[in-house]
Amino acid sequence: MPTSNSKRGAGSPDSPIMIEEEARVQRDQRDQRDHRGRPLNASKPSSKSSKASKSSTTEAIKTRGSALLNQMNQSVKSLAQKAKNATSSTNSNSSSNASAKADSDGTGSSQSSSHFPQQPRQQEQQSRSATSPSPSSSSTNSEFRKYTVKELIQSLDENASTLPPALERRVRDFKMAQQKRREKQGNSRPWGIFGLYQHLSDIRQDLEWAEDAAWRRQHKEPYLSWTDFEENASKDNDYNRPWFTYSVVLICSIMMVVTMSVNDWVFEPLAINPLLGPSSEALLETGARSTDLIVNEGQWHRLLSPILLHAGLVHFALNMAAMYYIGGAVEKSHGHASAAVLFVVPAVGGNILSAICLPQYISVGASGGIFGLIGGCVADISLNWDLLFLKSVNDKKDRWRHMMVLFWLAFDIFLNSLIGLTPFVDNFTHLGGFLYGLLCGLSTIEKLAVNFFGLSQKGDKYDNVKNTLLRFMGLIVSVIAIMITTGILADSDGHTSPCHGCRYISCVPFPPGDDKWWYCDDCDGVQADLFVSISGSGLYTDIDLTCPDGSIKDIPIAEDKLYKRSDVRRALPGYCREHCDSVFINN
Repeated sequence: MPTSNSKRGAGSPDSPIMIEEEARVQRDQRDQRDHRGRPLNASKPSSKSSKASKSSTTEAIKTRGSALLNQMNQSVKSLAQKAKNATSSTNSNSSSNASAKADSDGTGSSQSSSHFPQQPRQQEQQSRSATSPSPSSSSTNSEFRKYTVKELIQSLDENASTLPPALERRVRDFKMAQQKRREKQGNSRPWGIFGLYQHLSDIRQDLEWAEDAAWRRQHKEPYLSWTDFEENASKDNDYNRPWFTYSVVLICSIMMVVTMSVNDWVFEPLAINPLLGPSSEALLETGARSTDLIVNEGQWHRLLSPILLHAGLVHFALNMAAMYYIGGAVEKSHGHASAAVLFVVPAVGGNILSAICLPQYISVGASGGIFGLIGGCVADISLNWDLLFLKSVNDKKDRWRHMMVLFWLAFDIFLNSLIGLTPFVDNFTHLGGFLYGLLCGLSTIEKLAVNFFGLSQKGDKYDNVKNTLLRFMGLIVSVIAIMITTGILADSDGHTSPCHGCRYISCVPFPPGDDKWWYCDDCDGVQADLFVSISGSGLYTDIDLTCPDGSIKDIPIAEDKLYKRSDVRRALPGYCREHCDSVFINN
């Protein structure tokens, strides 16, 4: 069956070149037969006619050769064009099949990503180029320009209409990833602060995958499916344990045991320590904060050591529970370094502020660092508020969970503030820790959608410097504030507070009435000279008590039958309140 002209190739027997060649051969054979069959007596042509015949033959050969070359060129061009069209048609079909597969599995095949056809990216770039007359047009630059937070939120909104092509594709990829995540996870999500940070981590991961897909399209790299991207991120999260949080909990537990052993495994009465813990002497011996010892004795390590101590079992249990849940969630989401900064810097800064404002009190606890972590959480939520409560990204149940996280954070702040009114714990450490944590959080916590906006324009050095300064402004301010407050503390006398009424922020006398468990005066830090009976019985008979205002009172105490120095030390605050004219250092 003869093939059509559209199927002929350069080497096929029915091509125009072969047909022309066969016709020429047939004509030559016919001429030879005619020459052989001519009679011998036939007259020979004359010389003139012979020359004319040769000339006409030469012209015919030239004409035939030119025609043959033209036909060959036309045939080659026709065959090349048909081959090109056939290749384009094949690639177009494979591209459409690959695109369909990509949309069903997250913009790529998870099994053969290294051999994935590049046509979808090429077609997207061709369509983007077709809409822009030159590479410097706005549609081309939209792939590289930085989108604002407002533009991102608007693009993720359900009512979003017209978007730049590059952003529209990323938004579509992100929403598809969110849908796949809902199908995979279902309703199995952790509650509380872990649930909030898990949700933030999922949003960040899906945005990063959308940005990764856009980058691969732009650089003509093989696509990576959402499934493979999510599996790689899950493997990384398995190794990202909150080791810093575990270390803090472990060291605090050890120090709690050490402190109780120093106190001879005895819990002080509730009137002295309502948190079920040791005495002030045991806390001071293990490293509690004391402004007098810091300033006048040079024991600056007491700005750091109180972070690992606790006033009692109640204080320890509440702080370690908050450290495990809040610190663990922050560390798993933002890494070890961010968690360490959010804990240590606010804890030290809070202790410095407390030492300045409340020099007459001793204090312990990891509460300053925990309030720093809470401040970091508040900074994280404020930075990502719109994405946490956007309807197109979060359903009603998710938004309710996020509101409950805010409630529990507020409840934890309230509960620790109440504990800050008890002895050995102060709210200035809490307040300073929260403020430092908020500032450090704005610098150390990465904004959720920072990788979604594309690359900024090259050469804009002023914007880069400005953004860097704004990014680390909170951390810079925190460091400067710590340096300034440390200088103020070093210049103080270690006894006088610049704010007399500040004591009531961290202390409330309890319970109401004359017989109180604890007071908010300065009698807890008084000193006295002791006098022992000359009979040799070891009975303390008199003391010279130095009152908070500097006056000295000679007080007989023989009737109290005190034989131990520790018993006299515990009784000094009562003697102060009973005999001193002023119970405050600065009245």
